[in-house]
Amino acid sequence: MTTPHGRATPAWQNMVVRIGLALAGRAGARLAAAIGLNCGRDTLLRRVRAQPDPPRGEVTVAGVDDFALRKRLRYATVLVDMHTRRPVDVLTDRRIGTTQAWLRDHPEVQVVCRDGSAAYAEAINTGAPQASQVSDRWHLWKGLSDATLKEVATHSNYWAKTGPPIREGRRAATTRERWHHVHDLLDRGVGLLECARRLNLALNTVKRYARITEPERLVRAPVYRPTLVDPYREHLRRRRAADPAVAVTQLLKEIKALGYQGSANLLVRYINQGRAENDRSSISPRRLTSLILTHPEHLTDTQRHLRDELTSACPEMIDLGDAVRSFADLLTPNPGNATRLREWITAVRSYDLPYLHSFTRGLDKDTAAVTAGLTLPYSNGPTEGHVNRIKMIKRQMYGRAGLDLLRKRVLLTN
Repeated sequence: MTTPHGRATPAWQNMVVRIGLALAGRAGARLAAAIGLNCGRDTLLRRVRAQPDPPRGEVTVAGVDDFALRKRLRYATVLVDMHTRRPVDVLTDRRIGTTQAWLRDHPEVQVVCRDGSAAYAEAINTGAPQASQVSDRWHLWKGLSDATLKEVATHSNYWAKTGPPIREGRRAATTRERWHHVHDLLDRGVGLLECARRLNLALNTVKRYARITEPERLVRAPVYRPTLVDPYREHLRRRRAADPAVAVTQLLKEIKALGYQGSANLLVRYINQGRAENDRSSISPRRLTSLILTHPEHLTDTQRHLRDELTSACPEMIDLGDAVRSFADLLTPNPGNATRLREWITAVRSYDLPYLHSFTRGLDKDTAAVTAGLTLPYSNGPTEGHVNRIKMIKRQMYGRAGLDLLRKRVLLTN
């Protein structure tokens, strides 16, 4: 019923703690008042802070990830027991020394799941050298997706020819000129940093120009938004095919009779862009990338036909599709994936796909963790889920409470 020298019953204290963990201060106080508990917001938070940490057993398989306390300024680290899928600790920052110290205090850890963070990799190497590192498969797929998008955008000058013609203007001419300047300097043995200094360009811009073998790959296909003229494209095509000299005013009169409600300027711009003569408008590189990355069984017949039509426009796009499908097969953990991964990297490096080459270099730098991620059943998914839950708790607290209260709510809530 009660405790010695207690000013509240255990049942009352338990209810207050549960409300505080679920709703924090102000919202918890409003709920407590509604159900007849005389308790203010400060009491709620004080009771939560006074709770001991939950009992923790041996953590043999851990997951580690960071989350923002203040985006781009302050970050903390959450560690999760991958067997129970519950958080075991929240560290004050994401520095190498902090994670390293925690791992040294837990020598029973044998496997650590992480993303591609070099800081966490170094902390695990020094703090738990006995542990195997497992790279998260979702992050591997995300890295391949980013490289695929860059390759698709680079080759838009080829696959987009099935859509509206690419009209080169001042920007395209400047791009070609810069490409020639960069490659002229590189052919003379000038380094990337010196090229950036001489041409007054950013280093990353020089790197991007340097890895492209042809200036045409830097020209991007135009991406047009849907307009009011689209429903009348077929009528415009037929009329312009039958009478190439037909006046725009006449076309405007005809489609207005069919229900067109746009302006004459919109129609003129539509025709000048060459959109009336094509079967369809160019899709964006991001949309084509989505078609390439989606499992074929999840595509409709129309989407599959569109993907095959566009990717067959040039050999590099065919190689890109083959590389994506082959890597997707590796994401199902299998002991034989270690050999298949090396074969995949060798095959990709024979293709003319510089952004995929950059992706394979990243895999080489983290070979052991990547191989473990593709062969072992562990994944950092539960840790990512807790990071998402932490974001919800942070929003609920409106950033007004310290890390100590956030830590209690992360560790004590289910």
